[in-house]
Amino acid sequence: MLINQEKQLLKEVFGYEDFRPLQEKCIQAVLDKKDTLLVMPTGGGKSLCYQIPALIFNGLTVVVSPLISLMQDQVSQLKALGISAEILNSSLEWDEYKMNLTLIKAGEVKVLFLAPETLMKAGILDLLSSVDVDCLTIDEAHCISEWGHDFRPEYRQISKVRKLFPEAVCLAMTATATPRVREDIRKSLKIKKSEMIASFNRTNLFYKVITKSNPFQQAVDFMHRFPDQSGIIYCFSRKQVDSLAAKLAKKGFSVKPYHAGLSDAVRSKNQENFIRDNVRIIVATIAFGMGINKPNVRFVIHYDLPKNPESYYQETGRAGRDGLPSNCLLLFSYSDIFKIQFLIDQKSEESQKEIAQKHLNAMVAYAEAGECRRIPLITYFGEEYTQEKCDLCDNCSDVKEESLDITIPAAKFLSCMYRTNEHFGSSHLIDVLRGSKTKKIEQFNHHSLSTYNIGTEHSKNQWKAIVQQLIQKGLIKRDEAMFGVLKLTEKSWDVLKKKEKVFGTVPPAKEKRVIEKVSGNTDYDQELFELLRKKRKELADEGNIPPYIVFSDKSLIDMAIRFPQSKQDFSQVFGVGQNKLDKYGSIFTQLIREYKKETNQISPA
Repeated sequence: MLINQEKQLLKEVFGYEDFRPLQEKCIQAVLDKKDTLLVMPTGGGKSLCYQIPALIFNGLTVVVSPLISLMQDQVSQLKALGISAEILNSSLEWDEYKMNLTLIKAGEVKVLFLAPETLMKAGILDLLSSVDVDCLTIDEAHCISEWGHDFRPEYRQISKVRKLFPEAVCLAMTATATPRVREDIRKSLKIKKSEMIASFNRTNLFYKVITKSNPFQQAVDFMHRFPDQSGIIYCFSRKQVDSLAAKLAKKGFSVKPYHAGLSDAVRSKNQENFIRDNVRIIVATIAFGMGINKPNVRFVIHYDLPKNPESYYQETGRAGRDGLPSNCLLLFSYSDIFKIQFLIDQKSEESQKEIAQKHLNAMVAYAEAGECRRIPLITYFGEEYTQEKCDLCDNCSDVKEESLDITIPAAKFLSCMYRTNEHFGSSHLIDVLRGSKTKKIEQFNHHSLSTYNIGTEHSKNQWKAIVQQLIQKGLIKRDEAMFGVLKLTEKSWDVLKKKEKVFGTVPPAKEKRVIEKVSGNTDYDQELFELLRKKRKELADEGNIPPYIVFSDKSLIDMAIRFPQSKQDFSQVFGVGQNKLDKYGSIFTQLIREYKKETNQISPA
């Protein structure tokens, strides 16, 4: 198949000028009927890799997807582009279900979305066997692997279906897969060699980790930087979700909770309101978000420590899917580690414990990293990352506290560890240094130690920050058998014997608000952008679809840069294909002409 046809469809249907990295190569492999495993970050454009072939193939493209909401969203997007797409699942009324069956039999559907459970039904397999299936796409393919963070046993059954459609090419897609998970996917689906892996580096995301002290206020301070913007806050438990959502609502935030303890109706309504920009912020457990295709999420906060880097990467990846600058904040405390460790210890199978422990260790290593955040995160997925400074994380940012000589507090802490026989965690040791009168200190007679009450010059949060730096510098290590217990290292003794000095930072007693620099195009008419955004919401509500299906923020920004006033000019805007040009072109160009006339604007383009 000539790449010219693919390029033509890219522009005419989707409104894009160029393919992103790997898209063109993957599309060609699918058209050549080469089974392929595609690993591409969230927002990297995986869907296009089956959508363009679906338009070129004569037969049907079947997409296996794990969530009903995701399937409905993708069908809506494809229909908005003029592509015949349908869904078969339990959410449909019987009449609608029968109509879709009729359309499939008649060959009038190009893309069909199914859950793995639906795919395995005998009636569905008979239906698909009666039509030409050219492509079988497995979305969220990491669900196949028990080494993945979201293993689903029903996904394992998909391999049996492949035998029924020997002429169909198989495309397995995921955003998160370690080398071991990728091997598991290939083995299960019998994908021999063709593996395409895009970079895991999301260059539009700013990563930041701060020591959790007053988490509610820390989250509020962070969110004040994103007025009227969409964001997600992830919490460890349902109780925490409900509590935080209620407190934020009292503060005047547009917010709703989401977790498995809510009724299906409430959960669905809250998600729908978030997707449609009726609600700005969702506070959720990890039950929320897999496959949520909302491109204008500007921030993600992890209120608690995630269990593994895959979850963290996928959840932060829900920010900035449109490629625009977005922020990711992790509030980190050692008490969160103990919560996860407790759950790991409850597992009955040793193999599951081993997997979960490795995941947790890797997550803690990321949170404690003193180097560029992208190094531990990206190398975890098997990608080599050699850049020393990314300028898009807290460790690489130019906004730094002044480096100070912290040898004395370091020596105090190390000495306290030694005098308590290296049997305790940071919280207890800090209590000893600050002269606290806890039952634990009295129980172990630690109020009689020479290090008792010698660290009152620093607050508890300042000591936590110092301890984290000592771990990063290799002066302290954590006992892996007893996760909270801290141990001295060989380097510790150089400090205790006054052979080495320690330099680091001591945060102020009250944490300063640090604004990270995130690169992005702000050279557009922001007043026009807000007008366009309002019009987009009106049209979306009229059509009963999410606003981003009308146009993404990136498209609106391009309009606010170009000031297109004719259909010809409008056709050059990012994300404007023929269908959207015909449907919305005159509406938006008229608005832009009126705005220009009223404000006497000179078009920047």
